[in-house]
Amino acid sequence: MTVRAVVWDVDDTLFDYTSADREGMRAHLAAEGLLGGYDTPEEALGRWRETTDRQWARFSAGEISFEGQRRDRVRVFLGQELTDAEADAWFRRYITHYEAAWSLFPDVLPALDALAASHRHAVLSNSSLTVQEHKLRTLGLRDRFESVLCAAELGVSKPQAGAFLAACEALGLPPAQVAYVGDHPEIDGRGAAEAGLVSVWIDRGGPYAQGPDAVVAHRISTLTELPAIVRSDTRFGAPSTFR
Repeated sequence: MTVRAVVWDVDDTLFDYTSADREGMRAHLAAEGLLGGYDTPEEALGRWRETTDRQWARFSAGEISFEGQRRDRVRVFLGQELTDAEADAWFRRYITHYEAAWSLFPDVLPALDALAASHRHAVLSNSSLTVQEHKLRTLGLRDRFESVLCAAELGVSKPQAGAFLAACEALGLPPAQVAYVGDHPEIDGRGAAEAGLVSVWIDRGGPYAQGPDAVVAHRISTLTELPAIVRSDTRFGAPSTFR
Protein backbone atom coordinates (compact mmCIF):
# COMPACT_ATOMS: atom_id res chain seq x y z
CA MET A 1 0.00 0.00 0.00
CA THR A 2 1.27 3.48 -0.85
CA VAL A 3 2.64 5.59 2.00
CA ARG A 4 1.02 9.01 1.77
CA ALA A 5 2.26 10.67 4.96
CA VAL A 6 5.21 10.65 7.33
CA VAL A 7 4.77 11.26 11.05
CA TRP A 8 7.90 12.27 12.89
CA ASP A 9 9.28 12.01 16.39
CA VAL A 10 11.18 15.17 17.40
CA ASP A 11 13.84 14.63 20.05
CA ASP A 12 16.91 12.76 18.79
CA THR A 13 15.14 12.25 15.45
CA LEU A 14 14.87 15.76 13.99
CA PHE A 15 16.41 17.70 16.85
CA ASP A 16 19.72 16.75 18.50
CA TYR A 17 18.27 16.63 22.01
CA THR A 18 21.07 14.59 23.57
CA SER A 19 23.80 17.04 22.57
CA ALA A 20 21.72 20.10 23.53
CA ASP A 21 20.83 18.60 26.90
CA ARG A 22 24.45 17.73 27.68
CA GLU A 23 25.89 21.06 26.52
CA GLY A 24 23.12 23.04 28.18
CA MET A 25 23.37 21.19 31.49
CA ARG A 26 27.17 21.45 31.55
CA ALA A 27 26.90 25.24 31.14
CA HIS A 28 24.08 25.43 33.68
CA LEU A 29 25.91 23.44 36.35
CA ALA A 30 29.01 25.57 35.85
CA ALA A 31 26.94 28.76 36.23
CA GLU A 32 25.26 27.35 39.35
CA GLY A 33 28.62 26.36 40.88
CA LEU A 34 27.57 22.71 41.12
CA LEU A 35 30.30 20.95 39.15
CA GLY A 36 32.59 20.96 42.18
CA GLY A 37 30.37 18.36 43.85
CA TYR A 38 31.34 15.73 41.27
CA ASP A 39 34.64 14.09 40.39
CA THR A 40 34.14 14.93 36.72
CA PRO A 41 31.60 16.83 34.61
CA GLU A 42 30.72 13.51 32.96
CA GLU A 43 29.63 12.13 36.32
CA ALA A 44 27.28 15.07 36.84
CA LEU A 45 25.88 14.78 33.32
CA GLY A 46 25.37 11.06 33.74
CA ARG A 47 23.41 11.62 36.94
CA TRP A 48 21.23 14.23 35.24
CA ARG A 49 20.48 11.90 32.31
CA GLU A 50 19.67 9.02 34.66
CA THR A 51 17.36 11.25 36.68
CA THR A 52 15.71 12.56 33.51
CA ASP A 53 15.10 9.06 32.14
CA ARG A 54 13.55 7.87 35.41
CA GLN A 55 11.18 10.81 35.78
CA TRP A 56 10.28 10.78 32.08
CA ALA A 57 9.30 7.11 32.42
CA ARG A 58 6.91 8.10 35.22
CA PHE A 59 5.37 10.78 33.01
CA SER A 60 5.02 8.36 30.08
CA ALA A 61 3.28 5.88 32.38
CA GLY A 62 0.78 8.54 33.45
CA GLU A 63 2.05 8.63 37.05
CA ILE A 64 2.96 12.32 37.02
CA SER A 65 2.22 15.46 35.01
CA PHE A 66 4.62 16.99 32.49
CA GLU A 67 5.38 19.86 34.88
CA GLY A 68 5.69 17.41 37.76
CA GLN A 69 8.38 15.35 36.05
CA ARG A 70 10.41 18.51 35.46
CA ARG A 71 10.16 19.51 39.12
CA ASP A 72 11.02 16.05 40.35
CA ARG A 73 14.02 15.89 38.03
CA VAL A 74 15.39 18.96 39.79
CA ARG A 75 14.55 17.73 43.30
CA VAL A 76 16.07 14.29 42.79
CA PHE A 77 19.15 15.61 41.02
CA LEU A 78 19.86 18.21 43.71
CA GLY A 79 18.72 16.00 46.58
CA GLN A 80 16.70 18.88 48.01
CA GLU A 81 13.08 19.39 49.06
CA LEU A 82 12.25 22.34 46.85
CA THR A 83 8.93 24.10 46.44
CA ASP A 84 7.34 24.02 43.01
CA ALA A 85 8.38 27.63 42.47
CA GLU A 86 12.01 26.91 43.43
CA ALA A 87 12.19 23.85 41.19
CA ASP A 88 10.60 25.76 38.30
CA ALA A 89 13.07 28.62 38.68
CA TRP A 90 16.05 26.23 38.64
CA PHE A 91 14.71 24.49 35.54
CA ARG A 92 14.09 27.80 33.77
CA ARG A 93 17.72 28.76 34.31
CA TYR A 94 18.76 25.45 32.78
CA ILE A 95 16.42 26.01 29.80
CA THR A 96 18.28 29.20 28.91
CA HIS A 97 21.52 27.25 28.43
CA TYR A 98 19.73 24.29 26.81
CA GLU A 99 18.02 26.41 24.16
CA ALA A 100 21.31 28.11 23.30
CA ALA A 101 22.59 24.68 22.21
CA TRP A 102 19.65 23.70 20.00
CA SER A 103 20.37 22.35 16.52
CA LEU A 104 18.92 20.04 13.87
CA PHE A 105 20.71 16.96 12.64
CA PRO A 106 22.31 17.75 9.25
CA ASP A 107 20.22 15.15 7.39
CA VAL A 108 16.85 16.62 8.45
CA LEU A 109 16.29 19.45 5.98
CA PRO A 110 17.45 17.43 2.94
CA ALA A 111 15.04 14.63 3.87
CA LEU A 112 12.12 16.97 4.43
CA ASP A 113 12.88 18.77 1.17
CA ALA A 114 13.03 15.47 -0.72
CA LEU A 115 9.58 14.46 0.55
CA ALA A 116 7.91 17.87 0.64
CA ALA A 117 6.00 17.49 -2.62
CA SER A 118 5.20 13.78 -2.41
CA HIS A 119 4.15 13.23 1.21
CA ARG A 120 2.18 14.94 3.96
CA HIS A 121 3.92 15.45 7.30
CA ALA A 122 2.99 15.59 10.99
CA VAL A 123 4.64 15.22 14.39
CA LEU A 124 3.88 12.85 17.27
CA SER A 125 5.94 13.37 20.43
CA ASN A 126 5.88 12.11 24.00
CA SER A 127 6.32 15.69 25.19
CA SER A 128 3.96 18.66 25.51
CA LEU A 129 2.53 20.79 22.73
CA THR A 130 3.86 24.01 24.27
CA VAL A 131 7.41 22.66 24.37
CA GLN A 132 7.46 21.10 20.91
CA GLU A 133 5.63 23.92 19.11
CA HIS A 134 8.18 26.37 20.51
CA LYS A 135 11.05 24.10 19.56
CA LEU A 136 9.83 23.54 16.00
CA ARG A 137 9.22 27.26 15.45
CA THR A 138 12.63 28.19 16.85
CA LEU A 139 14.31 25.64 14.58
CA GLY A 140 12.33 26.86 11.57
CA LEU A 141 10.39 23.63 11.04
CA ARG A 142 6.84 24.26 12.25
CA ASP A 143 5.44 25.14 8.81
CA ARG A 144 6.63 21.78 7.50
CA PHE A 145 3.97 19.89 9.47
CA GLU A 146 0.20 19.83 9.14
CA SER A 147 -0.26 18.99 12.80
CA VAL A 148 1.72 18.47 15.98
CA LEU A 149 0.39 15.99 18.54
CA CYS A 150 1.90 15.46 21.98
CA ALA A 151 1.30 13.00 24.80
CA ALA A 152 0.63 15.64 27.44
CA GLU A 153 -2.44 16.85 25.54
CA LEU A 154 -3.48 13.52 23.99
CA GLY A 155 -3.58 11.74 27.34
CA VAL A 156 -1.86 8.74 25.75
CA SER A 157 1.79 8.25 24.92
CA LYS A 158 3.97 6.09 22.70
CA PRO A 159 4.32 3.11 22.51
CA GLN A 160 0.57 2.80 23.12
CA ALA A 161 -1.30 2.28 19.86
CA GLY A 162 -3.72 5.09 20.69
CA ALA A 163 -1.00 7.70 20.29
CA PHE A 164 -0.06 6.54 16.79
CA LEU A 165 -3.68 6.12 15.77
CA ALA A 166 -4.43 9.68 16.91
CA ALA A 167 -1.79 10.91 14.46
CA CYS A 168 -3.35 8.87 11.65
CA GLU A 169 -6.78 10.24 12.55
CA ALA A 170 -5.46 13.80 12.44
CA LEU A 171 -4.25 13.12 8.90
CA GLY A 172 -7.43 11.31 7.91
CA LEU A 173 -5.42 8.30 6.72
CA PRO A 174 -5.39 4.59 7.63
CA PRO A 175 -2.26 3.43 9.52
CA ALA A 176 -1.01 1.43 6.52
CA GLN A 177 -0.65 4.67 4.55
CA VAL A 178 1.38 6.40 7.27
CA ALA A 179 5.06 5.95 8.08
CA TYR A 180 6.41 6.79 11.52
CA VAL A 181 10.05 7.80 12.00
CA GLY A 182 11.61 7.78 15.47
CA ASP A 183 14.88 7.11 17.27
CA HIS A 184 13.76 4.65 19.96
CA PRO A 185 13.59 1.04 18.74
CA GLU A 186 10.80 0.02 21.12
CA ILE A 187 8.82 3.18 21.91
CA ASP A 188 8.93 4.34 18.29
CA GLY A 189 9.92 1.35 16.17
CA ARG A 190 7.90 -1.46 17.68
CA GLY A 191 5.11 0.81 18.91
CA ALA A 192 4.42 2.20 15.44
CA ALA A 193 4.57 -1.22 13.80
CA GLU A 194 2.18 -2.79 16.28
CA ALA A 195 -0.26 0.10 15.67
CA GLY A 196 -0.21 -0.80 11.97
CA LEU A 197 1.99 2.01 10.64
CA VAL A 198 5.03 1.59 8.41
CA SER A 199 7.72 1.78 11.06
CA VAL A 200 11.13 3.35 10.48
CA TRP A 201 13.76 3.34 13.21
CA ILE A 202 16.46 5.97 12.74
CA ASP A 203 19.47 4.49 14.52
CA ARG A 204 21.77 7.41 15.25
CA GLY A 205 24.18 5.30 17.29
CA GLY A 206 22.47 6.08 20.57
CA PRO A 207 22.37 4.02 23.76
CA TYR A 208 20.12 1.26 22.44
CA ALA A 209 21.96 -2.03 22.11
CA GLN A 210 19.50 -3.56 19.70
CA GLY A 211 16.36 -2.74 17.83
CA PRO A 212 13.24 -4.58 16.76
CA ASP A 213 13.55 -7.41 14.29
CA ALA A 214 13.19 -7.01 10.53
CA VAL A 215 9.51 -7.95 10.54
CA VAL A 216 8.77 -4.99 12.79
CA ALA A 217 10.72 -2.01 11.48
CA HIS A 218 12.90 -0.63 8.75
CA ARG A 219 16.22 0.44 10.23
CA ILE A 220 18.16 3.36 8.81
CA SER A 221 21.28 5.16 9.97
CA THR A 222 20.57 8.43 8.16
CA LEU A 223 17.42 10.14 6.92
CA THR A 224 18.85 10.15 3.41
CA GLU A 225 17.64 6.52 3.32
CA LEU A 226 14.05 7.45 4.16
CA PRO A 227 12.71 8.54 0.72
CA ALA A 228 13.50 5.14 -0.80
CA ILE A 229 11.49 3.41 1.94
CA VAL A 230 8.37 5.56 1.87
CA ARG A 231 8.26 5.62 -1.92
CA SER A 232 8.67 1.85 -2.24
CA ASP A 233 6.19 -1.01 -1.93
CA THR A 234 5.73 -1.36 1.86
CA ARG A 235 3.06 -4.06 1.81
CA PHE A 236 3.44 -6.92 4.28
CA GLY A 237 5.97 -9.37 2.98
CA ALA A 238 8.02 -6.83 1.05
CA PRO A 239 11.76 -6.88 1.76
CA SER A 240 12.80 -4.75 4.72
CA THR A 241 15.85 -2.51 4.90
CA PHE A 242 16.48 -3.57 8.50
CA ARG A 243 20.08 -4.67 8.94
